[in-house]
Amino acid sequence: MAHFNWYPGHMAKAKRAMSEDIKLIDIIVELLDARAPYSTRNPDIEKMGSGRERIIVLNKADLADERINEKWIERFTGDGTRAIALNSRGKQGFQTVFRVIDDAASAKRERDLKKGIRQRPVRLMVCGIPNVGKSTFINSLCKRSVAKTGNKPGVTKGKQWITVKKGVELMDTPGILWPRIDDPLSQRNLAMIGSMNDEAVNKDDLITVTVAMLKDKAADVMSERFGVTGSDDTLGVLCKAAGRMSMIRTGGEPDTERAAGYLITEYRGGGLGRISLEEP
Repeated sequence: MAHFNWYPGHMAKAKRAMSEDIKLIDIIVELLDARAPYSTRNPDIEKMGSGRERIIVLNKADLADERINEKWIERFTGDGTRAIALNSRGKQGFQTVFRVIDDAASAKRERDLKKGIRQRPVRLMVCGIPNVGKSTFINSLCKRSVAKTGNKPGVTKGKQWITVKKGVELMDTPGILWPRIDDPLSQRNLAMIGSMNDEAVNKDDLITVTVAMLKDKAADVMSERFGVTGSDDTLGVLCKAAGRMSMIRTGGEPDTERAAGYLITEYRGGGLGRISLEEP
């Protein structure tokens, strides 16, 4: 995807903070966006988190294709990592989260016992790229509002630990990771799901790839709701959507810009169906 920029200084700082924090952690819970698990996964977490229990949470699973979610779970568990699919905004599914955390915690305690290490709380950290739902996840996990939503560096002074349940503590700073940005396909997928700052993305590119993806993966919905056919180009799709949604400028022209914004928002919110961008 052209016209893409990133902030390396910001990334380096986040990485330093994260590698310091991880030294205190027993279990790493990495949140991925279920629609694009490959692109929202951080390649460095393998190195930073080596020797620790790992849990992968496919968050926003209700926005992704259920069948493909299952394939991703199989892939991750096949690699020996605990993995679950979750909709963080709904509270359902957290029983499974607790079960998986308990499982990882008891594996950790068993290893400690063998080494003669005295019992202490098992400590976990929730990490992931921006906009993947870390704060909402932490608040649901702790059943109260503890995480400050929105990433303001320097909010926490010193390391704060929140008791999740007896014997399990959570670091209250979500670890901020950065996505895979070395791959043009990943850049494109991150832009579509809104995991990159929209200011860093060329709007025309974004709407072109989103419309192409919707024509491919949501052909029935696009045809039913907007009368879109396979032969429509981007402008044709936007004109049809604008017409159906009564988005008309003064003078009777279809307001394609509003239609473009509407389609992107609808896709991101699940309004055009459960669409996965990546399969294992």
